[in-house]
Amino acid sequence: MKHLLPIIFLCVAAACSNDIPLVNLGIDDHYLIYRMQKLDLHPALTGKEYCWSMINTDGSSTVLSHDRDYIFLTNAEGEYTLKYEIIDSLTPLSFTFTITVLHEEIEYSPFISRVYDYCPAPGQFVNEMPLFEPEDTYADILKKAEESICGTNDIMISLGGFGGYVTFGFDHTVVNIAGEYDFRIWGNCFYELLQPEKKGGSAEPGIVCVSYDSNCNGVPDDAWYELAGSEYYSLATVHNYSITYHRPDPDREIVSDEVNSLSDIHYIRWIDNSGNTGFMPKNYFHTQDYYPKWVEADEISFQGSCLAPNAEDISGYGAYYILYSYPWGYVDNHPNEYANLNSFDISWAVDDSGNPVNLPGIDFVRVYTGVNQYCGWIGETSTEICRAQDLHISTGTPLPQDPIIETLIK
Repeated sequence: MKHLLPIIFLCVAAACSNDIPLVNLGIDDHYLIYRMQKLDLHPALTGKEYCWSMINTDGSSTVLSHDRDYIFLTNAEGEYTLKYEIIDSLTPLSFTFTITVLHEEIEYSPFISRVYDYCPAPGQFVNEMPLFEPEDTYADILKKAEESICGTNDIMISLGGFGGYVTFGFDHTVVNIAGEYDFRIWGNCFYELLQPEKKGGSAEPGIVCVSYDSNCNGVPDDAWYELAGSEYYSLATVHNYSITYHRPDPDREIVSDEVNSLSDIHYIRWIDNSGNTGFMPKNYFHTQDYYPKWVEADEISFQGSCLAPNAEDISGYGAYYILYSYPWGYVDNHPNEYANLNSFDISWAVDDSGNPVNLPGIDFVRVYTGVNQYCGWIGETSTEICRAQDLHISTGTPLPQDPIIETLIK
């Protein structure tokens, strides 16, 4: 029977008889989809090898994948001709079909449409950005975080100390377009005026991770990949770093440091996987609880890549800290007006071993605070964000060009 499968299939596909089909490939002759939406193709037949290819207008073909299943995705409208082949000496098969990509009926938003997870580490702005109110649950805080950064609401949320994160997405898949920045994220970094040429000030770099919804279930449960910024391969960057923060001990001795405006220097104890331990102090400027009040557990842990400390006390006695910007590839690391320095290329994605990963697009973005650092009266280094944008959907405002990053990347 195996030897007859190709003949039977060809008859069915060409409607060469009125017989009841005996074999169904599981792929239609034609599809209509919207741009930036995935078409998940699962052929029913199996073989030794597979090949998906695009038939170009000149008759040539471009190989797309050698996997059995394939997800078609593009941001360009038009008609596409694809060919699926089963390469098998017993049951070879070749099937050509078309996909018409249309403009969406309801225009996509270029901005964040949903926040899936908000898990800040302790910090001086936690429980304030967004505001925790009595009886708030995690669901309430998650909704507040979503309302803050969705669309163009531009209300800052804080991620707290190292590892604290937020996970968000758009109402479509952000397509990875070769040679272009794919999305941009806004923070609240600024440069100080004494040494402007050094690009330092309030840089609180956040690391970006991305995920492609390869199982097409609409939730962020697929693999995550870090976008390798300028410091990814630096010897000073610690990969697979983890830290655990402990709820403040109610029986601790309250010790203040008036010189550095600290009201409780032993406030929140932390320990990392290198055996280091320390405290996140509390300062006089932010008197609310720094430990997330909706979290019931007495300790919370985070992990990821930890960047080297970027702060310098140029006064020598804790009065004037400068947090220097890393060259590129991080959130809240350069002022927002430097558009390219706050934009990201999906092609920077790497796996856990630092190997490049070829993603056709991404559906989920995670940003986490990338530095474990405390700067006296300024407090912990904590990434803040307020907006993100898919750069392939026009807002009527062109992306400014900053030649600095092009030089640094090269």
